[in-house]
Amino acid sequence: MKTFLSAWLERLRTSYWFIPTLLAAAATALSFLTVHADSLLNAKWVRATGWIWAGGPEGARTVLATIAGSTITVAGVVFSVTIVSLTLASSQFGPRLLRTFLNDRGTQLVLGVFVSTFLYCLLVLRTIRGTDAANFVPFLSVTVGLLFAVASVAFLIFFVHHVSTSILADNLIARVATELREGIDRLYPEDAGRGGVQDAEPTEDDLPPRFAEEAEAVAAKASGYIDAIAMENLLALAKEEDLILRLCHRPGDFVAEGATLAWLWPGAKSNEKIRARLCSAFYFGKERTRTQDLEYSIGQLVEVAVRALSPGINDPFTAMTCIDWLGDALIRLAGREIPSAWRYDDGQRLRIIAQTTGFGGIADAALDQIRQYGSKSVAVVLRLLETLAKVTPHLRRETDRAVLLVHARNIHADGCAQVQNESDRAQIEERFAVAEKALKKNQKPVSNTPASDWRVESVVAGVGDPGGRAT
Repeated sequence: MKTFLSAWLERLRTSYWFIPTLLAAAATALSFLTVHADSLLNAKWVRATGWIWAGGPEGARTVLATIAGSTITVAGVVFSVTIVSLTLASSQFGPRLLRTFLNDRGTQLVLGVFVSTFLYCLLVLRTIRGTDAANFVPFLSVTVGLLFAVASVAFLIFFVHHVSTSILADNLIARVATELREGIDRLYPEDAGRGGVQDAEPTEDDLPPRFAEEAEAVAAKASGYIDAIAMENLLALAKEEDLILRLCHRPGDFVAEGATLAWLWPGAKSNEKIRARLCSAFYFGKERTRTQDLEYSIGQLVEVAVRALSPGINDPFTAMTCIDWLGDALIRLAGREIPSAWRYDDGQRLRIIAQTTGFGGIADAALDQIRQYGSKSVAVVLRLLETLAKVTPHLRRETDRAVLLVHARNIHADGCAQVQNESDRAQIEERFAVAEKALKKNQKPVSNTPASDWRVESVVAGVGDPGGRAT
């Protein structure tokens, strides 16, 4: 339930209707509340306060109508400017960056304030009566409407500043990097562990005999991207029915209807109810999200970098900014324990074999495409090698060190193959020598103090990769 709630909230956060709808509902309730309060207050006492609206019915109608008309007009302008910024972001940074813009609380709040002000004034306007038979002016309600108007002006000023700064490349990259850091903290917490009594990572030999022959395939009932997997539900199912589940996919994978979603052992216990419960633990969507998919946020930064390196844009500075933040993510991940793919119940019995992404998979997603598209840029090649040297002191596992060493050699080979100038080649050789020397060393772990220069020569010792890369 918690997993599905997180996925559902993620979809709400990236919608433009949720916050404006909440604010509109609050404005509706406030209008009825203030009008009811006006009906209970003495009109002469209200006029005597000095700061509450004290005009007649015609003046109240004019004020509220002016506020309502102005705010709904500005709301249309805000929506138009937002669409223009989304179009610009899509063409310049890539369509996957639109989700970051849609997740922008500032724009959602501004749109909600203007819509709420319009709705509040419209609802209060209907209560004003100025005939001979009845005369009612909601003085307090009109005053609140004026306060809404002042707030709307303040939010309009904020919106102009916010939109102009949000489309800056550095600010956008920093926002995506912040989401990436949050994803690392959520999916790879510092206190994460295997939670079992095993000292070494299990292997295929630890599976029950004839597992492959007796396991039954469970087919997916829908097509789409896996946004989230409710591991707690799968663990409860496996424990209740005494099963072992081997998952074939992880969050972020696309699964076609009818494809094998998981293997269930023993297959003799399989029935329609169990298969339905297993499938219900997978949350499908039309697009990838960051709920449980760390590579999605990494892919956003990589897409910005690759687009910046395209011949049509040719902006290596933006690409280097992305590399800096990707290096920060690798540093943060290098100090975390990678959860094991083998999950056990409270009795230390194997229940789930999941598909996990280790440090190697994350490093591949962060570095491969930028290396492939940026090998012709000396500045990008140098920054990639510098970043690997900065990550090195934070590594804890020898497998992680080996992964980055392979990346360093690939970056060096591709860069030297594209560079013709001897001076540029010498710089690449120098950076590579420093990175290679650091990655080959085997010293005791160092503190978490980040490296401030590319000439990093101290590294940490590895202790083995408990999660490994998914096969």
